[in-house]
Amino acid sequence: MIRKLFILLAFAAMLLPGCATNPVTGSSELSLVSESREIEIGQQQYEPSRQMQGGDYVIDPDLTRYVNEIGQRLAAVSDRQLPYEFVVLNNSVPNAWALPGGKLAINRGLLVELNNEAELAAVLGHEIVHAAARHGAKNIERGMLLQGAVLAAGIAASGSNYGALAVGGAQLGAALISSKYGRDAERESDYYGMLYLSRAGYDPQAAVSLQETFLRLSKNKNPNWLTGLFASHPPSQERVDANRETARTLPPGGELFTERYQRRIAHLKKTKDAYAAHDEGRKALSKGNTREAMSLAEKALEIEPREPLFHALRGDVYLSGKRYREALSNYNRSLEHNNRFFYFYVQRGLTKNKLGDREGARRDLKKSILLLPTAKAYNALGKLALIEGDRKQAKMYFNAAAGSNSKAGQQASKSLIRLDIPDNPNNYLRVQTGLNQKGYLIARVANPTSLPVDKIRLLIQYRDARGRMHEITRKVPGPIGPGKAVRVNTGLGPINQSSKLSELRAIIISAEAVQ
Repeated sequence: MIRKLFILLAFAAMLLPGCATNPVTGSSELSLVSESREIEIGQQQYEPSRQMQGGDYVIDPDLTRYVNEIGQRLAAVSDRQLPYEFVVLNNSVPNAWALPGGKLAINRGLLVELNNEAELAAVLGHEIVHAAARHGAKNIERGMLLQGAVLAAGIAASGSNYGALAVGGAQLGAALISSKYGRDAERESDYYGMLYLSRAGYDPQAAVSLQETFLRLSKNKNPNWLTGLFASHPPSQERVDANRETARTLPPGGELFTERYQRRIAHLKKTKDAYAAHDEGRKALSKGNTREAMSLAEKALEIEPREPLFHALRGDVYLSGKRYREALSNYNRSLEHNNRFFYFYVQRGLTKNKLGDREGARRDLKKSILLLPTAKAYNALGKLALIEGDRKQAKMYFNAAAGSNSKAGQQASKSLIRLDIPDNPNNYLRVQTGLNQKGYLIARVANPTSLPVDKIRLLIQYRDARGRMHEITRKVPGPIGPGKAVRVNTGLGPINQSSKLSELRAIIISAEAVQ
């Protein structure tokens, strides 16, 4: 609760009320998040948000430069100047998103589905408007993400297996890039995005054909699309019709740059089957089919031997089979190709620990946290601290990991309870008091934790009729299972209505989690 309250207070501190004119629409609106705060949020969340979505696509750096050039071309004609940045993410799910303050990303999985540069510009222009028109900031102001920032333990950012592992401040980024915009925000982004498209010299009809394609694909119920762009930007016939009407009001002409775009994404198309094999290999490994997963990893590496994700998949297969030295070799290769992705450090750290290299494991796990704080890394660091007898440090790590509802977060939560409940039993068990029919004091002791708890002692303090303070202790019958409660007859009574029950206090003074 203390951690959640801290996040709430820190987040509320960002909200400073005022009235402003929307830089895109020109309408007057209440502004609770200043521009400096918008930019700060975007800068703080950009790196962890990218990490949660697979990290940057590093195989073809020219492609990212190209996408950034198109984005900056559109940003230059937008209605609001922000420190815009554009990156390509190493993710097969067709998706794009914008953080407050002008930090944008597009997945390689969407790039291979587009036909020309104008369609790419239509996607980026749409996302630019989300940032420029403060749509993300408005979501925060409406309180849509305040709860998400605190309770985002269960959030899995679209198209990612890593969002649910994020803890701490990174949970805000998970909430921001997973949130849906309202219909008005989507209409504004479609309309003004097309204006930017036209101003930048592109054919605005590309935005029409793009929405037509999206609408057709949405009807096919392809999981990749439904968990990606369509999850936060649902297409509709209404949006197609609105784009057609907008196109009629814009100057005719403009460029599509089809050939140039196809040249730029040629390597992506050439290696598309490799990433498809990798994604299927991930699914196979999650089901325990290591033979198939290894075969698919080898297939992917034959097509693109430089891709670090493919080496990591092979490493994960070896790790699951307890072939730790082979796993280590593959994680080393992943980091040789990309030393800026948290997952490779986490996996290598876990492998080094299995090989007895605790110091190396600790270094890698800490490096991963700098890129993306995750329950997996914090939980592993907690275990290392516990092995070395540092209970205080172990508690800190487990407490950080417990902010996630992932498997690692749940494990850390249980480890934290085991360590901390002997020191702070009253933080974990709940006590309620009342009178039975005969007027005797009854205590109800509840265990809301995920572990059975035993060796519980209850302290009752009360003041007698003469004003003297008394203390008694009672042993609570146990163990009490998770989510269960027991009644304890304290032996105090009978107590009449004139007694000062308000001065009675019942607390847990000792308890241990059942191992």
